[in-house]
Amino acid sequence: MNQTPLSPSAPASASAPSAGYLPDSAVERVFGWHDHMSLWFSLGVGLLVIQVGAYLVPALGTQAAMAAVIAGSILGAGLLAWVARLGCDSGLSSAGLIHAVYGQRFARLPVLLNVVQLVGWATFELVIMRDGTRAISQQALELDVGLVLPTLFWGLVVLLLLRGSMVTLVRRIVSRIGLPLVVLSLIWLSVQFGLKLDADAVQSLWQRAGDGSMNTFQALDLVIAMPVSWLPLVADYARHGRSSQGALAGTWFGYTLANIWCYALGVLVITVTGPDTDMVSALLMAQGGLLALGLILIDELDNTYGDLYSGSVNSHSLLPRFSLKTWGMLLAVLSMALAMVLPMQSLEPFLLTLSSVFVPLFGTILGRTGLQAGRLSDTPRSIHAAPALIWLLGIVCFHSLAQWAPDYGSALPTLLLTFTLGALTARNGIRPTQPIRS
Repeated sequence: MNQTPLSPSAPASASAPSAGYLPDSAVERVFGWHDHMSLWFSLGVGLLVIQVGAYLVPALGTQAAMAAVIAGSILGAGLLAWVARLGCDSGLSSAGLIHAVYGQRFARLPVLLNVVQLVGWATFELVIMRDGTRAISQQALELDVGLVLPTLFWGLVVLLLLRGSMVTLVRRIVSRIGLPLVVLSLIWLSVQFGLKLDADAVQSLWQRAGDGSMNTFQALDLVIAMPVSWLPLVADYARHGRSSQGALAGTWFGYTLANIWCYALGVLVITVTGPDTDMVSALLMAQGGLLALGLILIDELDNTYGDLYSGSVNSHSLLPRFSLKTWGMLLAVLSMALAMVLPMQSLEPFLLTLSSVFVPLFGTILGRTGLQAGRLSDTPRSIHAAPALIWLLGIVCFHSLAQWAPDYGSALPTLLLTFTLGALTARNGIRPTQPIRS
């Protein structure tokens, strides 16, 4: 019995297969290379990424830090782009890829975990925007607007965006308006902090050695963490691409450039201002920093939107009686409420720990599908035992390495293990799920 995609007019019901994880003929295949590049450059830029870049110094020397940033960004974004190609070729969402590889019943566990982490990251993004708004209002107006008002403001903006079309948002707002503005803000901040260093200071910075508290593998883990955190989302957008080559190239180039730039900016900012400076305060110190920070905060909106949109797609695959927009509204309201009550200092480590389950999850998916993006099972089995066991083994491997062999990192060895085992256990006779072209 083969899976049959829902027709555009077929109503979703509790008993019908969910369009959240089947190739859907109603999906608009309109994203070109530039759309993928604009989206993933924009999603790759954020205050959190700049802050994580600052963690690399003074642990590493400048040259070692930049080598880790460049290598980790290329590798991490390459994995992201590979999944984007897979999603575009198959026409499947991220939840669809998980269902196809792991089986429909077992897939509910990782899909549910994905919803939890997406709500968590959306909550974290709302807090980042709220705190940035408070810092701007205190500097510009000498007024503390509190926690509730800025959280509600940004939450309502996200709710309005979720009521519209994702495709329209990417093509008309992110590509045409958001991308130029965020590029200008990054250029301005890079120039302003770069001008604070004279020629001797630049030479001294480039030759500076680290204090040895982090090695190359640990730095690579830190850099790869950002692109890997987007693995459970990328197919939700890539399946709207016109060609798999465009999805691969645009995603890879856009995210690589953004990741390198933001990590490098974090290294530069913390070098100029000192290791104990809060990143928001540091950016506000730059001439024109108020405007640049404001533009970056606006750009954080698409990160929050991306988390909630993909959360709605995943939720719809579990419970299709609610539409994507309804799920988006529910998850947005939940994120707003959580942003006001959760202690963020304990939420971020929890989210990073939860994200670790998706490294082996997608390592196994890529190993099972190999280099043939369309080689996915079309049999609606409850569980595919081999990939399920490999995923669980990968989770154990990830945390065991972090505990007993931290000098070697966790992400790269776990990806290699799960990819290899996934490839070795893949059956050669799997029939491809045909890509859907509208």
